[in-house]
Amino acid sequence: MHPGVQTYTRGAQCTANFVFTNGATVYIGQAAHCAGTGAATETDGCRAATLPVGTPVTVKGASRPGVMVYSSWVTMQANREKDPATCAYNDLALIRLDPADAAKVNPSIPTWGGPVGINTSGARLGSRVYSYGNSSLRLGITLLSPKTGVSLGDTGGGWDHEVETVTPGIPGDSGSAFLDASGRALGVLSTVAVLPIPTSNGVGDIGRELNYARTRGGVVADLALGTEPFRANALPLG
Repeated sequence: MHPGVQTYTRGAQCTANFVFTNGATVYIGQAAHCAGTGAATETDGCRAATLPVGTPVTVKGASRPGVMVYSSWVTMQANREKDPATCAYNDLALIRLDPADAAKVNPSIPTWGGPVGINTSGARLGSRVYSYGNSSLRLGITLLSPKTGVSLGDTGGGWDHEVETVTPGIPGDSGSAFLDASGRALGVLSTVAVLPIPTSNGVGDIGRELNYARTRGGVVADLALGTEPFRANALPLG
């Protein structure tokens, strides 16, 4: 198992992003909205309906279901979060893997390698970004999963990074990891844009999301660094 595997939450398919650990327990991330129970247009995590913490999640490659032990949406609603940017872009859930599956996990991003750390400075306009989506709509054609593109700049006070890739994220890619030009973890694919640029996506800032999980959600976990070096020149199709 690794970032980029498919996850299924009550039938909703998403793509896992990064691996997290506290030394004793291993978690894999997905977008919090993957457990949403409302319409696809309900993206305000402080209001949108969601499945509760404790919901089982099927992780491809795992022998047993994982358990959603943290959801930014659940936590923000419990905390009565009011900040508009936080409500709009804080979109992270952590799935606790069964101990029987923990040894199977490699935290490296397929194709690209890394992450080598966490981005804390944002994505400069025009800088390169890298991702790996695994929507079931691609019918298992893995050559279409790795993608690269450019940053369109940061919004929401740094909570969101708008990106454009040659093959944009599609339903099922939700939650997938994005790396910056240096191979650092940048964020989590959260939204698909139609206007003004139809090939653009919104990526929630993983540094802010993880900090919120720690300070407001009681999560004790760190990003697991990749065991493979970052390879910016590993050019995919698309």
